[in-house]
Amino acid sequence: MLLRSLLRRGAAAVSAGGVRAPAARSEPPASLASLLLASRSYAKAKGGGGKPAASTSNRGKVRVKDPKGVASEDASASGESAASAGGADEIDAEFEMPTDPLPPTYDPALDVGPGGRPLFAFTDTFASFSHRGANAYVDFTLDEWKAMLPEGLPAGMLKEFQDTRRCAVMVRESFLDLRDNFRRIVDPAITAKCKDTKRQIILDGPRSCGKSIALAMLVHWARTEGWLVFYVPQGKDWTHGGFFYRNTYSDLFDTPVQAGKVLQDFLKYNETRLQQLPCQILEPIPLGEGTGVGMMKGADTVEMPEGSTLYDLIQTGITHSHAAVGVVVRLRKELSLVKDVPVLFAIDQYNSWFTFTEYQEPVTVRSCRSIHAKELTTVNAYRSMLHNDMMVGAFSHSTAVGKLRQELPDVPSDARLIFPRYTVDEAETVCHYYMRQKIIRHESFSEEKWKKIYYLSNGNGSEMRWLAAFI
Repeated sequence: MLLRSLLRRGAAAVSAGGVRAPAARSEPPASLASLLLASRSYAKAKGGGGKPAASTSNRGKVRVKDPKGVASEDASASGESAASAGGADEIDAEFEMPTDPLPPTYDPALDVGPGGRPLFAFTDTFASFSHRGANAYVDFTLDEWKAMLPEGLPAGMLKEFQDTRRCAVMVRESFLDLRDNFRRIVDPAITAKCKDTKRQIILDGPRSCGKSIALAMLVHWARTEGWLVFYVPQGKDWTHGGFFYRNTYSDLFDTPVQAGKVLQDFLKYNETRLQQLPCQILEPIPLGEGTGVGMMKGADTVEMPEGSTLYDLIQTGITHSHAAVGVVVRLRKELSLVKDVPVLFAIDQYNSWFTFTEYQEPVTVRSCRSIHAKELTTVNAYRSMLHNDMMVGAFSHSTAVGKLRQELPDVPSDARLIFPRYTVDEAETVCHYYMRQKIIRHESFSEEKWKKIYYLSNGNGSEMRWLAAFI
């Protein structure tokens, strides 16, 4: 009935002499217009320029990294999943520094920090810093960062470089305390005076407080000093992706894809040093299943010839995937025996080694059991801190692996160190740096406004960088 009445009215309007013109659209009130403008600006800042949100459907997307590099069947869906992943690889692939990282209108007066102190420290190393020179920025190029940390940079650090258009990091008091702790261990003259040093440290603290960046800076400093550093920028990759199988000899689960990647990353920076360090363990290395090829026929172990170096050991694991997991385990034992050079183990996303992996073992026809990280051969060899080696692990709450208890297995009770958020002095330096990089307009900068940013974000680094654009 309703449809008939509408058709009759339309026919009557046409017969009356034409179609009625649409009524003029009334303008919204001023208050409503301002509210719409504010909501649009907020959505633009939050959602990447006001672009329409991607579909929430997961159809056609790849959730687990494929070691063989098999692309998704749907090209558009794979592009969306890569854009939404947010990992260090995606940011690094899209991140390009401009040819001139300085703002277009360069003003030397902007290089002055709080209290008239220099904003940048003219040095190319973190070794020369003292506590008096804290809260100053050290400027490197992106190529210099990648040369010192070829394993990869933290995602938060790359995001900071991308937003500020400059590869500079601030030297904080908390980082200097961390650096001086390991410096006192190596220097015999300082070690005799100080007895409060820790050989094993876990960096814990709120999200986005700078734990991963401080760990990357520590690795940069240690390698500048000539140390041998085993750096894992993404510990979660050890428990996700690839494939796994149960080793019948150790009753643990081997992950040869991750083992080969670990050996390749460790060789990128330390190749020259490893060629000078001889192997001290000559026992045969057990073989396992290769990457998609099963067990090797006619051989269960491989022996390293006498006079081999650590470089030869790693090359054996890279060349033969059957020996990759065994070489990673042997490398951990060999590094603990190195005395010619200081050795440091630096593990980011260390908390992912105390939770369950994404792997599942079939129990019955209709049920599976989640595999814990401690059941992986590689994690089991490197997770423990109950030794005399220097080791530092950083928790990553951005990976959302769950909250862990205070006392962790195989970890000393006093190893956990709470990494703080920005202090008031550090926040002031950060805001001056953002004004220098044109994130904050110079004419809009004031002490009242940067303090508002600091207290609104509670000293959170990523939130301060996001709020700075609204001054």
